[in-house]
Amino acid sequence: AELASRYINDRHMPDKAIDVIDEAGAYQRLQPVEKRVKRIDVPQVEDIVAKIARIPPKHVTSSDKELLRNLERDLKLTVFGQDAAIDSLSTAIKLSRAGLKSPDKPVGSFLFAGPT
Repeated sequence: AELASRYINDRHMPDKAIDVIDEAGAYQRLQPVEKRVKRIDVPQVEDIVAKIARIPPKHVTSSDKELLRNLERDLKLTVFGQDAAIDSLSTAIKLSRAGLKSPDKPVGSFLFAGPT
């Protein structure tokens, strides 16, 4: 339900979670009998959520720790000469993901300008 809530934006709960469960069951039913599993684990659910949300499977993860740990480094590899802005942005995102934000306010308002 957490992954569905986070990544599927065109539906409301509980429909999101029910759709993920339905897709997981349908996927298993379509598999040959010898390839079916009795238990659907987190990696399979992540793949199903990625398929429903139409995003790359590597972007859907139940743990943001690794993504947040490398956020500054990954941004600095892509964006050049904006180290102060990247530091501010990554700090705001990390605080938001840690739950240290007001629930009725956005994570932040960021204006990106410059050459692309």
